[in-house]
Amino acid sequence: MVQTLKGTCHGGTVEFEVRSEAGPEGLKRCDCPLCTRKGAIMATALLADLTVTKGTDKLSLYRCNTHVARHYFCSICGIYTHHQRRKNSNEYGYNVACIDLASLGDISMTHGISMSVESNN
Repeated sequence: MVQTLKGTCHGGTVEFEVRSEAGPEGLKRCDCPLCTRKGAIMATALLADLTVTKGTDKLSLYRCNTHVARHYFCSICGIYTHHQRRKNSNEYGYNVACIDLASLGDISMTHGISMSVESNN
């Protein structure tokens, strides 16, 4: 069953939704210099499954290194919300910490989740 995960930046200026079969999928902590400094745990969504529903005009874009990946963050509070990946431009990585806990239901964010470290997200 498809569920909708709802996420926001810190101040609620940017809101987004992720359609998912099983909650946050493909959890990763990238080891590139930018992601290491962000410290975010990212989940994977196809481009068609993540929609910014509020605050698109408040998103700032940052590109580094190869300038292929697109890293988005709220221009008001500075929170990283999501990015379009360099390795697979058909995917977004989104910041799991932005997801509203109520939309996660029974999914545990501290137990039973396996994370991999991916190079050069």
